[in-house]
Amino acid sequence: MLTVHHLNNSRSQRVLWLLEELGAPYEVKHYQRTKDMQAPRELKQVHPLGKSPVITDEGRTIAETGAIVEYILARYGEGRLMPPEGSDDYWTVRHFLHYAEGSAMPPLFLMLVLQMIPDRAPFFAKPILKASMEKVDELLVQPQMTLHINHWEQAIGRTGWFAGPEMTVADVMMSFPVEAAAKRFGYENHPRLREFLQRIHERRAYRQALKRGGPYDYA
Repeated sequence: MLTVHHLNNSRSQRVLWLLEELGAPYEVKHYQRTKDMQAPRELKQVHPLGKSPVITDEGRTIAETGAIVEYILARYGEGRLMPPEGSDDYWTVRHFLHYAEGSAMPPLFLMLVLQMIPDRAPFFAKPILKASMEKVDELLVQPQMTLHINHWEQAIGRTGWFAGPEMTVADVMMSFPVEAAAKRFGYENHPRLREFLQRIHERRAYRQALKRGGPYDYA
């Protein structure tokens, strides 16, 4: 049976949600972050990078969310959550499948790093580093995030979903960056994104994935 090696408060929550949407059988092996928010050493016994998400299935070990999602769709999807191959919506899904990790997440991760640097610095250096990191955030991260968030709002404007008239795997992949950004930016001027989050959070499969995965804070 497929096993999801699930790290708390991580991107692997999307993998659980996808499996619930497909009704595929799976097991969850839980791992807890260390005090410095890193994955525990035990994950390196599963995959050399020691990162999450990672799955094992029929002797295969697969890491990276995009690759995992593609594997699950090929193995268990039976054509679900994907538009007809070759259609415009199909290629939109492919865009967001790769964009979610390749373009959307780096500025969000940088934002987190900039917040962590002053916290971990010696006491005397905290004020200087805090001011410096806030300036980097203002000049670099926030303009990039504005660009991305506007792209998301426009993308879901046609149907309420990221690709086509129904929910697809694009929405699963984009859920994490959209949720993470919501904690910082609030979406006061982005009603479609607020509605998108409400819609996915009300899905039975999403709620069931939370029960299987445990408490989830994407801040």
